[in-house]
Amino acid sequence: MIVYPAIDLRGGVCVRLMHGRFDAVTRYDDDPAARLAAFAAAGADWAHIVDLDGAEAGRAMQHALIGELAASTNVSIQSGGGVRSTDDVQRLLDAGVGRVVVGSLVVSDPGRVAGWLERFGPDRLTLAIDVRADGDRYVPALRGWTEAASVDLWAALDRYPSGAAKHLLVTDVGRDGALAGPNLDLLAEIRQRRPDLWLQASGGVAELTDLTAARSVGATGAIVGRALYEGRFTLEQALEAVRS
Repeated sequence: MIVYPAIDLRGGVCVRLMHGRFDAVTRYDDDPAARLAAFAAAGADWAHIVDLDGAEAGRAMQHALIGELAASTNVSIQSGGGVRSTDDVQRLLDAGVGRVVVGSLVVSDPGRVAGWLERFGPDRLTLAIDVRADGDRYVPALRGWTEAASVDLWAALDRYPSGAAKHLLVTDVGRDGALAGPNLDLLAEIRQRRPDLWLQASGGVAELTDLTAARSVGATGAIVGRALYEGRFTLEQALEAVRS
C-alpha cells in the first residue's frame, strides 16, 4: 500500500476541511514547501496535493504553486483541484506532477475524461469520486462537494469499463477530516465490483490500524491528512505499518 500524505492548499497555505465544508477550515502550515520537504525526509514516495481554491471555483487557481512544489522534491506528486481542460492536465504533467487527479468531470463529463485517459494514458490520471451516503446508496458530490450527482457511484464507475482507467480515489465526504475511520464496507464493495482498479482510500484515517484495515479490504493506497497534522502518528510510523 502507498501512503499519500496530503497537502490541501487554500490561499497558498496548508489547511484541512471538515466534511468537505469550505466554511469549516483548519489552518495548519504557512509553508507547504517545508511540509512537503518534511514528508520527503520521512520517506514518502508520493504526496497528494489538492488545489482547494480550484475545486471551489471550478478552475485552476494554484497550479503554478503545485508545479513549484513538484519541482522542489523527488517525491512523486498526485495533484488536482480545478482540473477542467486538456490544458490543465497538460500543464500539471509538464510541471512535474506524476498523476493528475480529475474530480467532478469523472461523473459529469465522462466522455471528456475518457478522451484524456486515451491521450495521456491511464497511469497518468487518477479518477476521484467523492461520495455521500444517501440511504443505502452512495451519491457522488460534485463541484467542491456543493452539488449531488444524478447517478450513484456504481453507475458512474460503469462508464469506465475495465482497462479504460487504472487509479481510483474514493472519498467518503462524511468521514473526511473527521478522524472517524475509513469506510471499510464501501472500500470492500468497490474492490469486489471493480478489482481492475487500483483503489485509494480517502477520508477518516485516524489510527495506524485504519491503514492496515484499508489494506486488508483491498485498498492499494490511502490518503492521510489530519491525523498527521495533529500528531496522532508520524509518517514514518504509517509507512512502517503498511510495509510490515
